[in-house]
Amino acid sequence: MVRRARRTANFRLTIVDGRAYVVGYRQSFQSRDTFTIWGILQVLRRYPGKVRDLDLMFDCFDRPVIQKQFYVDRNDTQPPPLLFKYCGDDKSLDIVFPDWSFWGWPEINIKPWDSLMKEIAEGNQRTKWVDRDAHAYWKGNPAVAKTRMDLLKCNVSENHDWHARVFAQDWSKESQEGFKESNLANQCKHRYKIYIEGSAWSVSDKYILACDSLTLLVTPHYYDFFTRSLIPLHHYWPINEDDKCKSIKFAVDWGESHKNKAQEMGQLASNFILEDLKMDNVCDYMFHLLNEYAKLLKFKPTVPEKAVEFCSETMACSAQGVAKDYMMESLEKGPAVKNTCTLPPPYDPQSLYALKRQHADSTRQVETWESDYWETQSAKN
Repeated sequence: MVRRARRTANFRLTIVDGRAYVVGYRQSFQSRDTFTIWGILQVLRRYPGKVRDLDLMFDCFDRPVIQKQFYVDRNDTQPPPLLFKYCGDDKSLDIVFPDWSFWGWPEINIKPWDSLMKEIAEGNQRTKWVDRDAHAYWKGNPAVAKTRMDLLKCNVSENHDWHARVFAQDWSKESQEGFKESNLANQCKHRYKIYIEGSAWSVSDKYILACDSLTLLVTPHYYDFFTRSLIPLHHYWPINEDDKCKSIKFAVDWGESHKNKAQEMGQLASNFILEDLKMDNVCDYMFHLLNEYAKLLKFKPTVPEKAVEFCSETMACSAQGVAKDYMMESLEKGPAVKNTCTLPPPYDPQSLYALKRQHADSTRQVETWESDYWETQSAKN
């Protein structure tokens, strides 16, 4: 099951006696593989000797690839390949793992999460919610997905003001001009911020949700390791992907008519991200995920042929420029002073179904409100 995941994997990582060995298969986009390996090494530094021996394959591209339809409830097939990814969906079996950007994304000047969290928290304080711009804001690369290209239609025009201000990010220009217009902490000055997926999930979810703004979340199809904990009408406002502009306009109008509730929702999301998603918790999640995975292996991991040992010191020494700065900034200084959090028991089926029902019911409630709103608007006209 591990070996069969090599087909799309960027690298194979083996841990034996607390030491990490890597076999590279194919180049990832930018430095995703480098900072993913770096993140795992930090868990080994934080909890020396406590991560079990294991052998895994990691795919650093966006979309999940292990499709359920080929493996679930079928007697004529092998078990699914074991593949680690940054996101999954309801149709896939990929093992979801925290993304590389928690340790920095040097190509677009995004700092390690510990530092960036503090900057965003400070940015939240610079502009009070009531003093923020009362439009729905989004800035990003629209070229990666049709749904984002559709979002551009929601900008103000001669005929419509959908209460959205949507901007295409030119990363080439930004890199040449020192990333002056892409500082994430400086974007926490809008009452409403839009999250929309790209080619799959987007790392921007945590940055948007952390801003104290009410997040307008366009119907997602993918999840990362924490987003299934988010609840509609508690952490965010759901936006209909099939009629984005009208849905966004209604959301902003509702928020402006219910400012206290909109502000509270934004604050709950921000608290969740800035407290529950601290690096201590991210590292504990990784620790438990790796160890629970390792318990299931029915073979003794050994160092693969042609594998290269990786350690934090050699990676940081060979890195250059911003990448080296981010590695030094996110380097675990030594073993953790306390034990990991206790792994809670699995969800029982009834609790999980109840959580899913809550998500569905809240989304339907918004759809009903939205339908009534547009019927009223139509009657006025």
